Amino acid sequence: MKDRIAVLGMGQMGANMAARLTETGFDVIGYDISPARRQELAERQVPMAATARAALAGRPVVLTSLPDPAAARAAWLGPEGLVANAEPGALILELSTLDPATMREIAAAAAAKGLGVLDCPVSGGPGESQRGELVLIVGGEMADIKRAEPVLKSLGQSWAHTGPVGTAKAVKLVNNMMSMGNVLIACEAFALGEAAGVAPETLYDVLSQSGGRSFHFTKRFPRALKNDFDPGFKMELGEKDLALAIDFGRSLRQPTPATSMVRELMATALATGHRGRDVVALLEMFRSYTPKG
Repeated sequence: MKDRIAVLGMGQMGANMAARLTETGFDVIGYDISPARRQELAERQVPMAATARAALAGRPVVLTSLPDPAAARAAWLGPEGLVANAEPGALILELSTLDPATMREIAAAAAAKGLGVLDCPVSGGPGESQRGELVLIVGGEMADIKRAEPVLKSLGQSWAHTGPVGTAKAVKLVNNMMSMGNVLIACEAFALGEAAGVAPETLYDVLSQSGGRSFHFTKRFPRALKNDFDPGFKMELGEKDLALAIDFGRSLRQPTPATSMVRELMATALATGHRGRDVVALLEMFRSYTPKG
């Protein structure tokens, strides 16, 4: 019998990971702070608890997939949260993109109650989470990683151990700094190629085989060429992650000027109608600068 698992935070990624775990034989129940989201998923026959406390009861493994540090602190440290209500000795995998200081804070509170903690952000989007193809970045004790192996193998084909709790969140922020920078430059450059009169499909065909290509270029631009900007990774999440990375850099007195510029341009995109769209909608922002006529 595989572990009984609770998933706190049933947004796009959390719900997909819960579905993947169910598909691979785990007994999974979800909880989301949004009543509308709970109702939506329940209507789709997804097992949902009415409260976090109810979700945690009898669940020796817990996953949290949350939007930001404030939500993580509430889910872990609040009166209805994990530290107060998780089963004794439960193992908690924190999958969100947070700053390392928040991760260490909530992990210390959990460890003081005898709970196991893994710092386990993921790289990949909705498709990868559905197929169990996420890349898992794992910080924590080897004994806890060993215990979590069945879950890790269900969610991803590979994982890397980065060191103690907090280090995985640092690696995830660095990864997202690189990823968002790649997307921004690709969108700026692509809009320039279009403005020069090169057909978008031709431009993509050439660039996808050339030295300037990146993983995100070949993953996101085919949909952008069809004017499909439905979110795989929302613009506002990218901007949030970069803001976390900039603050993290400041805490270490490490300059992040390029990341700061990327964040400002993503904030501009948010302010000009691209909230809720995929980060590749930056292409639309740059296209809007092209003179008409």
